[in-house]
Amino acid sequence: MATGKRKRIFIRGTYFDYPSLFLIVFLLLFGLMMVYSISSYMAGINIGDSAYYAKRQFLFAAVGFVIMMVVSKMRYQILRKWSMVIIILTVLLLLSVFVIGKASNGSTRWINIGVISFQPSEIAKLSLIIYTAHICTAKSGYLKTFMGTVILMLIPVGCVVIIAIENLSTAVICAVIVIAIWFVATPKPIYLLFVALAGALFLYLFITLFSYRSDRLEAWKDPEHAANGYQTMQALYAIGSGGLFGRGLGQSVQKLGYIPEAHNDMIFSVVCEELGIIGGAALIIVFVMMLWRFRFIAEGAPDRFGALMVVGVIAHLGFQIILNISVVTNLLPNTGVTLPFISYGGSSLSFLLLELGVVLSVSRQIVPVGNRKEAVQ
Repeated sequence: MATGKRKRIFIRGTYFDYPSLFLIVFLLLFGLMMVYSISSYMAGINIGDSAYYAKRQFLFAAVGFVIMMVVSKMRYQILRKWSMVIIILTVLLLLSVFVIGKASNGSTRWINIGVISFQPSEIAKLSLIIYTAHICTAKSGYLKTFMGTVILMLIPVGCVVIIAIENLSTAVICAVIVIAIWFVATPKPIYLLFVALAGALFLYLFITLFSYRSDRLEAWKDPEHAANGYQTMQALYAIGSGGLFGRGLGQSVQKLGYIPEAHNDMIFSVVCEELGIIGGAALIIVFVMMLWRFRFIAEGAPDRFGALMVVGVIAHLGFQIILNISVVTNLLPNTGVTLPFISYGGSSLSFLLLELGVVLSVSRQIVPVGNRKEAVQ
């Protein structure tokens, strides 16, 4: 009985996307190296342990990697059965932030459970991927009409609105995830025009209702003279001083307290300072290669649900990478979004690796071309 259950949950598969795994491992190791290089000075002064942040990041990376590999061996189809439970629990967690949440930097986004601290909005990214992929597969007929689409998207949109109250940047990422999955699944892409108009109105209201968000716009327009433009200016100084080939690994000046918490959101600027524009461009190329491999997995997925989940992961990672780098280079206003794999953050890294475990699970079920006629539909 137990053996049969294991066979239903775990798979051996005829294929595994090792190039994706290699790129993930490379980014993890590179991120650990940069977290240590950039945080060691301030950690040594403030905590007395120069490797403090690197050791914590390594712990979460190791645990997350094990979870990723376990999830990659599971049948991702079981997530469809639990998608409603997952999204309901996520909504409850998001609402609980307003009751028991911990304030940080003026916003209440964190929940503390014993020694564990995490942002429910990080869980929401994966939950929305699973739930939106499921409803766009199970209720695809609803997508043929405007009202059907509205009904289908009520829960995902509700989650985005809840997140936006305290964390607009993450809400935008979640919205992009939902829109990307919906856009690939829908036979009526003209509805995207209505979504774009509604999204623009949504952003306008949330920016104008909160003064600190308007201040960020002012800092973006003129960071040199704006009161909140200090961090952006220091990030630009870091990129400029790195030049083409960089100062050398560990030789950053801006990490010596000039950029506040340089190992977090603004880490890409110090990567460019130490490794130069060449190093920053090489990192972007690795990101693009990983997303390209995920596209291959989505195209080869054995069913619509698996393909749409991978599309959601591509949208999440691609948009968050673009958003972070755009903020660091002042192409967009400061949003407080981390750079996946590279920025310090244990819980966000763990949930990201869990997400990637789902992608690798889909890759295990890709049917080789020669065997597709014999595949079970």
